[in-house]
Amino acid sequence: MSFSVEEVRKDFPIFKREINGHSLVYLDNAATTLKPKQVVDVISEHYLMGTSNVHRGIHTLSAQATDAYEEARKTLASYINSPSEKNIVFTTGTTASINLVAQSYATNFLKAGDEIVITELEHHSNIVPWQMACEKNSAILKVVPILEDGSVDFEAFKDIVTSNTKLISMNYVSNSIGVINPVEEVIALAKSVGAKVCIDAA
Repeated sequence: MSFSVEEVRKDFPIFKREINGHSLVYLDNAATTLKPKQVVDVISEHYLMGTSNVHRGIHTLSAQATDAYEEARKTLASYINSPSEKNIVFTTGTTASINLVAQSYATNFLKAGDEIVITELEHHSNIVPWQMACEKNSAILKVVPILEDGSVDFEAFKDIVTSNTKLISMNYVSNSIGVINPVEEVIALAKSVGAKVCIDAA
């Protein structure tokens, strides 16, 4: 099923606004994304008619909120072709997600001499958590350079990733210059040495 741009824009009433005499163009998705009317309506309905925490009570409102929350997890799992909804973890955003991976997975499994690989294209929120994890575990942070056109130097990538590489973390699309990274090739490279991959797909 495909939708035209006009059909999709109807889901976002904010695009009816004009800023300085021009139709709104919104490009700050890395900071926060616009919410379609359907999402705002469901959130509003929850706050107006069903306010309750999930997994925190046995009363009707809590049970309904929990059911809706878990149904959303199943829907998302199906949408991204996850083998199980148990693989879906909701967080407050990309930065929180990267920190969660760094502070749980990486911190618990890294040991001295292990390596994490990032690229020069990363936002600081995909640099600092790995610096901290490496510092805590005496691991090594390696940085893949970029070429003059702003793309990741994939030949350097192949040289930097070794059997000591335990994790590669990189963005899918650069938030600053819009470069689309070759994540499929990077994932294949990581798998060839048994490393895990964290993709910042904000």
